[in-house]
Amino acid sequence: MKTQTLLRRTGVAASAGLLLAGLAACGSSDDSASSDTSPMASSSSATTTKAAGAGDQTFGPGCSAIPTSGAGSFDGMVKDPVATAASNNPLLSTLVTAVTKAGLVDTLNGADGLTVFAPTNDAFSKIPKATLDKVLADKATLTAILTHHVVAGQLDPMNIAGTQTTLNKDKVTVSGDTSGMTVDGANVVCGNIPTANATVYVIDTVLMPK
Repeated sequence: MKTQTLLRRTGVAASAGLLLAGLAACGSSDDSASSDTSPMASSSSATTTKAAGAGDQTFGPGCSAIPTSGAGSFDGMVKDPVATAASNNPLLSTLVTAVTKAGLVDTLNGADGLTVFAPTNDAFSKIPKATLDKVLADKATLTAILTHHVVAGQLDPMNIAGTQTTLNKDKVTVSGDTSGMTVDGANVVCGNIPTANATVYVIDTVLMPK
């Protein structure tokens, strides 16, 4: 009788020990899984990625004058070909008028890739009104002036410095970098603006072909 009782107690103890060991093993596995996944979940929830904006790579003191929203903003201009993009920017309305009068809208919009030096309205206002009106009425002269502001290919700030051949088949010289850039002496007030088919450098003076 004592022997049977002892065996029963030993069997119960052994079963209990196995059960506890199994529970401990499960708990250890769960804890390990929890420690493996919770940091990842925490990291995932804490990590946010800021979407890159079209104006992130622009430079120059005049960039702050570009609209912050709408079709004339950096994010708006990047969606349209260059002549259309310029027409949405209030700083470039005189340039757009000149491009329209010269019949260059389709030419610029249809090009595969361009770099455009875009004079602001203030740049055009430096030209005496009588002279500007005369130029706007002379399509050949106007076309020569406007194509003097355009270079084939989309050139970023790392590749634009030096002498460039324009669509007017003459030359302009770009000097400096993102800390300060000029084009034949005209200051780049906001550079490296992307449009759908061109890179735009807004300048403070109208360039005149020789």
